Amino acid sequence: MPQLPLDQFYLYLKHLLSGLVMVTAFAAVYVRVTPFHELPLIRRGCTAAALSLAGAIAGFSLTVASSILHNDHYLMFIVWGTLSAVVQMGAYLLIERSLPEMKAAIEANNIAMGALMGTVSLVVGVVNAACLS
Repeated sequence: MPQLPLDQFYLYLKHLLSGLVMVTAFAAVYVRVTPFHELPLIRRGCTAAALSLAGAIAGFSLTVASSILHNDHYLMFIVWGTLSAVVQMGAYLLIERSLPEMKAAIEANNIAMGALMGTVSLVVGVVNAACLS
């Protein structure tokens, strides 16, 4: 079995940890940008909030993965990942303006609204990821 060179292992760990930090930072900022408080809602069993947050995190994760795959330089991976977070947040803000009843619907556990919000976030992430390729 061939040995994995130490420098490749280092690059793997660097990208893995950086990607996970980016996703965690995105989620932390996202829950502060939204007008409702996802984590307490999710702790109370609010499926709508969970769907909305899960779609946003999954969508952003796709852009981070695409950035890792398509950027030869670590700095470009970070730059494109950060710009992708801005795009994801911008998409959320546009949807929020388009659906003024969204906050109340999510807080009322309207699963259809949560699924819509999560799906929109996922779609934006897929398109965003494709643009990085």
